[in-house]
Amino acid sequence: MSERLAASARRGAAPSWSVSRPRSAARLVCAAAGLVALCLLLASCTQVRYIAQASLGQLSMAWRAESLEDAAFDARKPWRTRALLREVPHIKRFGERHGLTPTGNYRTYVELDRPAAVWVVSACEPLRFRSKTWSFPIVGTVPYMGWFDLQDAKAFAAPLKAAGWDVDVRPAGAYSTLGWLEDPVLSTMISDGDEALGDLANVVLHESLHATLYVKGQTRLNESLASFVGDELTKHYLDERVGPFSAEKTAYMREMERSEVRTRALHAAYVHLNRLYASPAPDAEKRAEKDAVLARLKADIGARRPINNASLVQFRVYNSGTPELRALLATCGGSWPRFLGALRKLERHKFSTPQENIARVVEPLIEAGCR
Repeated sequence: MSERLAASARRGAAPSWSVSRPRSAARLVCAAAGLVALCLLLASCTQVRYIAQASLGQLSMAWRAESLEDAAFDARKPWRTRALLREVPHIKRFGERHGLTPTGNYRTYVELDRPAAVWVVSACEPLRFRSKTWSFPIVGTVPYMGWFDLQDAKAFAAPLKAAGWDVDVRPAGAYSTLGWLEDPVLSTMISDGDEALGDLANVVLHESLHATLYVKGQTRLNESLASFVGDELTKHYLDERVGPFSAEKTAYMREMERSEVRTRALHAAYVHLNRLYASPAPDAEKRAEKDAVLARLKADIGARRPINNASLVQFRVYNSGTPELRALLATCGGSWPRFLGALRKLERHKFSTPQENIARVVEPLIEAGCR
């Protein structure tokens, strides 16, 4: 499930598609029932509760969905929304040309009456960057839980906070079911401003990567790879679709530059605190310095929500291994299909930890020459 809050959009000629609402809903009912039954067999109240709300959330999406083609030409919708929805088929085809797996995703549209698709809860130890994790069939061990209802997310977060964890509850504009269900385009994936085309492409490409390649239990690898692919392919998409000097490409690159500034600040705070936590300083001293570092960080990046260890460790989940991934792409001659083909070897790789260091597993692929 991606935590990137969607922001922008783009692209072109839609094939004939129509997934009827009752048929999609029936498919989801069966999937939901199966998932709930599976979790009941696991005898975990947390898993049952989580899968049940996820299944109901998916079912709600199915009942509210309309075909993308109908939505894109619905005169009752703002022209800007319609124009962006018409770009989705182009984005999908662009991604498929660059090695992403064709799926039945993004053939429907759901208008949400809330500011986020899901709210993601994560937790981390207060004086160590060690995340709390949860384990599920199919996806393995994950360091976050996504809730369709904000109050459910807060209710889940409350006992974690009471137990002393640093807890983060953040909105996410999109998510992926990893190809198990047909993901819709959501209204939360469309942002304001000229950067909307770039943001929409980024989200579709990011989530499509999850349906292309997913390594069980390796969330940092999965999310950082999806971020890298989404960021890089979006630039090429905008160049091809609207031109390198278009208002859409310019606005998107400005947003990326602002994001890079925030990324550097978050990374610096992470490194500083990681060194602090490993030091022999008393816990009281560590807490005082931690509070000061996070207060400065919040002011520097203009964050509107509190920042804590959970925030920083999740930042690392989505922003790790970029130099190594870029080097692997170069080794593969800039070919995205070859790049993804090399990374597929990791699906059979034996990982030593649930969140393996990305450099440690990607560097051998580089040394092998993308074979």
